[in-house]
Amino acid sequence: MAIQVLKPKFHVDECIEQIRECLEKGWTGMGFKTVEFEEKWKEYTGHPHAYYLNSNTVGLYMAVQILKAECGWNDGDEIITTPITFVSTNHAMPKNNLIARFADVDEYLCLDPQDVERKINERTRAVMFVGYGGRVGRLKTIIEICRKHGLKLILDAAHMSGTRVDGVCPGTWDGVDVTVYSYQAVKNLPTADSGMICFADGRYDVIARKLGWLGINKDTYARTGDKGTYKWKYDVEYVGQKDHGNSIMAAIGIVQLRYLDEDNRYRRMLASMYDQAFADNPNIKIVGAPYHDECSYHIYELIVPDREGLLDELAKHEIYAGVHYRDNTEYSIYAYDHGECPHAHEVSQHIISLPLHLYLTEEDIRLVAGVVNDFTR
Repeated sequence: MAIQVLKPKFHVDECIEQIRECLEKGWTGMGFKTVEFEEKWKEYTGHPHAYYLNSNTVGLYMAVQILKAECGWNDGDEIITTPITFVSTNHAMPKNNLIARFADVDEYLCLDPQDVERKINERTRAVMFVGYGGRVGRLKTIIEICRKHGLKLILDAAHMSGTRVDGVCPGTWDGVDVTVYSYQAVKNLPTADSGMICFADGRYDVIARKLGWLGINKDTYARTGDKGTYKWKYDVEYVGQKDHGNSIMAAIGIVQLRYLDEDNRYRRMLASMYDQAFADNPNIKIVGAPYHDECSYHIYELIVPDREGLLDELAKHEIYAGVHYRDNTEYSIYAYDHGECPHAHEVSQHIISLPLHLYLTEEDIRLVAGVVNDFTR
């Protein structure tokens, strides 16, 4: 049987039970389960605010949109960000008429604080930090830099569901202005697709809820009374979008959240097996190793001499690895900063993501590691 790089595992019977409740109540849209999921997420993470959305992507767009409007940023202002990420991270800037200014990455493939500070100029307004693979990298140093220069900090936590440091979710650290999570189909807490935006400031949460429902100041669920009475009157305060999540996806998320810590422990065990298998191979660099925090391990990455050759060799054994990610400054839209992040560019030519998901067995890990070691030695 083929081994995939990513494969979600659902607790199917429990998910169906939750979805059935939505169908029987006749409430599949915003409200009901979305409200329940928001409350459970706040309880799980410690975030004071959480608004359920249809994707991480719209959450990032919304985070930048709200901070720009409320903080008085101008078109053409800059946000420092990483070139090693999925493009949705960086699209949040041009989507809001801002410029994504790229800084290099460190050994964790998270933003390098020294290069971040070098890239700050009179038009810099914020830093977009990606918790790559679930790692926090040097986020604490980035927070200090943002404080020093009066910058906002956006945490793209798409890979970080369940990541903790000393028992605390990094998105709740003082100095993080907004954290955006992903529950996309292959994430650690998978639905079909959805996300959560968590502002530290409750004023921004209020605005987010209006923007996410077309600028309307009271959502449909809030306008439905305890006895089902529909209060039709509302005001429209913004030109918003239809970004909110729905109760079907939230129902799946509620179930998956119950198992998130257990699932992440299994991921860490598999990652530890990989670490041990590659420990004495001088031709392999394990990204971020050694890494001791309570990491979600959304992906497991190596830096190897011949990435394309290894991908082909693994495929011969029906093992399908991946690449996360291409240096974003190689894309034409962001080519204006090409060459500004040499480490990220070099890494992006050699990085490979090995299979890491809950269906893998210890035997599978030994098989994958054996093929990798045989090819790279």
